[in-house]
Amino acid sequence: MVDFIVIGAMKCATSTLHEQLAAQPAIFMSDPKEPCFFSDDGVWRNGLGWYESLFDQAGPGELRGESSTHYTKLPTYPHTVERMAKHVPNAKLIYMMRHPLDRLVSQYIHQWTELEIVCDLNQAVDQHPELISYSQYAVQLQPFLESYGKENILPVFLGQMKQRPQQTLNKVCDFIGYTGTPQWQEADAEQNESAQRMRTSRLRDFLTYAPGISQVRQYLVPQAVRDRIKKNWQMTERPELSAENVARLTGVFDSDLARLGELLGVRLTCENFKTVTGGEWLSWR
Repeated sequence: MVDFIVIGAMKCATSTLHEQLAAQPAIFMSDPKEPCFFSDDGVWRNGLGWYESLFDQAGPGELRGESSTHYTKLPTYPHTVERMAKHVPNAKLIYMMRHPLDRLVSQYIHQWTELEIVCDLNQAVDQHPELISYSQYAVQLQPFLESYGKENILPVFLGQMKQRPQQTLNKVCDFIGYTGTPQWQEADAEQNESAQRMRTSRLRDFLTYAPGISQVRQYLVPQAVRDRIKKNWQMTERPELSAENVARLTGVFDSDLARLGELLGVRLTCENFKTVTGGEWLSWR
């Protein structure tokens, strides 16, 4: 069925890696990017035939992959690893990570735009424990390490990919058994971050993009008025954790990072995370 899977973590540039892999000859990536087959019960009920059909268009000899961040969302999806170990036991797994506090804030922004979270960031860390859980990388990795072994899981860090994208792609392609010569594709300029912090609204999108209506809006509604209305849906500034929450969460994540660091043979903390993970390539000890 599938040769390799990018298993997460959420908001750690898995989409970028998915697109880079899809751009290589003889690598076929699923569409949709995140089928979430082994995690989500509703998708799982579609059956293995449905999952296999995602790769029907792969050519002979092409490596087949998918990227589902739901696979590393414990405790939300508790059956993921047992399902994967049973049905795709030989798959190579890629796990992407970034600073746990940064990842938490990015997840909050994403869920805020999707109307899944409606409260302030500092309230959300208490009301939505998954924000914390999904940043505990050692916790998320442990069941995969037990079922697949270190040799079949590649740790990748966002800092490395940003600083040395071609080297990162080479490492990933080597790991999955790609025999071609991978080439990092320079992406278009990143979308303005504030534009990404726009809440979902079908009514707004209809009024903005519907043929005819958009032209009327453009000519009859002054730009200042449009900007003021737009702010009702937009998070104009990146939210920040309070000093108290930073201290509390740093304690939680430092404990998890200590375990991750043991597995990698380095000392890892929130304080040194970006320096250590942006330097030399890290492999399992």
